[in-house]
Amino acid sequence: MNKIISIPFILVLSGCSTSQIKTSEVPAQPHAVHQQVSVAKPSLPHNVYMPPVSRQHIVISSINPSSEIKTDTDELNKVDSAEYESFLPRIASYIKKGVASWYGPGFHGRKTATGEVFDMYEMTAAHKTLPIPSYAQVTNLENNKTVIVKINDRGPFVGNRLLDLSYAAAKKLGIQQEGTGKVEIKAITPLQALPQIQKTAESQNKKVYLQVGNFGSQRKALKLQDKIASHNLPEPTIIASSHKSNKSYKVQMGPIKSSDGAKNLSYQLAKLGIKDPQFVTASREN
Repeated sequence: MNKIISIPFILVLSGCSTSQIKTSEVPAQPHAVHQQVSVAKPSLPHNVYMPPVSRQHIVISSINPSSEIKTDTDELNKVDSAEYESFLPRIASYIKKGVASWYGPGFHGRKTATGEVFDMYEMTAAHKTLPIPSYAQVTNLENNKTVIVKINDRGPFVGNRLLDLSYAAAKKLGIQQEGTGKVEIKAITPLQALPQIQKTAESQNKKVYLQVGNFGSQRKALKLQDKIASHNLPEPTIIASSHKSNKSYKVQMGPIKSSDGAKNLSYQLAKLGIKDPQFVTASREN
């Protein structure tokens, strides 16, 4: 994306061993202005109910939803670290120094390459080759300020720039005034990013959830919900929303309370073949 001014939870959950990522560029995807509208109540199986609409979303959950997901180590099977690391996909190895810019008002509200809506006040960034979504630690080499961002877009496509930061990320790094700055970019795992994600969510009076699927079909979302629940895991909630004529059904579990809980839950999900969940924040009530 060509931008003159510069300002959403993802790399697959993984262990600490590394392998080199592919470096082929992925073209930017077209953007569309986001407009969230209400969705008519869908036809559901007899064992599913529709609670009141919250934060302009329709929330679908089980008849007896738990008030809070229990994902601490004493609630799920304890996982040996070596077993965990060998089972899950490996994290990409990426550390590079270069120029970062930022983008903001001109793109605020448009869709990113992941299909998420760009929010210039969230901690996100665009990169040409890092997996989307994934996380990176970005350090300003001039003042040593560091932020953790979610890579959810493609770019920048201007000159020799490596990264396009959201306005919020650029401001925290202290490069919003100059427009660009020299940074170090380091790919990190979602679990490494989780403490910062939780801290940010807490400051916004939100909670962190594990999103295990995002579908355009309600049937597929319900199928995944049933698959997870049938393996004695906490039953996910389905969040239904609409963008123009497109409907989406997000399958989420949570809220997540600890890194140990997230690690154990991600391991159990990986054994079911669900290896690419994302951390997301929301203010909805369970």
